[in-house]
Amino acid sequence: MVWKKLGSGNFSDCPNGSRRWIWDVFGECAQDGWDEASVGLGLISIVCFAASTFPQYIKACRTGNMDQALSLWFLLGWIGGDSCNLIGSFLADQLPLQTYTAVYYVLADLVMLSLYFHYKFKKRPSLLSTPINSVLLFILGMACAAPLLRTTGPVAARREVFRGRTLLSVEPGSKPFTQQEIIGFVIGSVSSVLYLLSRLPQIRTNFLRKSTQGVSYSLFALVMLGNTLYGLSVLLKNPEVGESEGSYLLHHLPWLVGSLGVLLLDTVISIQFLIYRDTATSSERQPLLPS
Repeated sequence: MVWKKLGSGNFSDCPNGSRRWIWDVFGECAQDGWDEASVGLGLISIVCFAASTFPQYIKACRTGNMDQALSLWFLLGWIGGDSCNLIGSFLADQLPLQTYTAVYYVLADLVMLSLYFHYKFKKRPSLLSTPINSVLLFILGMACAAPLLRTTGPVAARREVFRGRTLLSVEPGSKPFTQQEIIGFVIGSVSSVLYLLSRLPQIRTNFLRKSTQGVSYSLFALVMLGNTLYGLSVLLKNPEVGESEGSYLLHHLPWLVGSLGVLLLDTVISIQFLIYRDTATSSERQPLLPS
């Protein structure tokens, strides 16, 4: 467990730390109950995000119309945002735990994208099916091998800020942005924009179909819960010593805007589920009716 070695010998840098295991595992100095709650909510948000795709996998296998129910641009925007987190975890030299979690998110997105093309080409065979499947398999293999490519040399002990799905966070400070902070801020902003833009095509697809059949509401419900917990984990975290709350919020602005913005758009999708629930129910019962 490499991440234990990063902080285990430097707990003295956290004089008011209340939980040694938080420092050992996440490199986070939890100074009081608010910081402990922030880490706990961040952990729960990761579980929500990690579990969100499984209901959609099951729904896709049951209905077989994933290519019609989900927008391709929604899936591409989602995987784009997660890919930015994965790239950022390498550029900012994040803790291995954060990198492995980012790899998992990308793998889960690739599985969902593979299911989309599977059902699309199953109904409408195309000459592009083989090249697309080959590209997806290549990307899948690269994502699996990514953790093995990390630098294995000695790494200077440091503290990292633990966060939820948006894994690329940088240590805030009242001083001007460092190069690492600029990298994190830019990639975090791009990731947030991709997450936000991904919802618009799905909202449009639901509106044009006048139905949410084939889409699992649990997917969006768990993501909404994860974003809510993530936002709370950021807001509950105490600023660093000598840092104002305004400076702290400025350094975390892209991730807060992304999480709260996605939460708002997912609320719109939730309203669509309520509006079109009768249509979805009748469509699911249609095969049972006599011809």
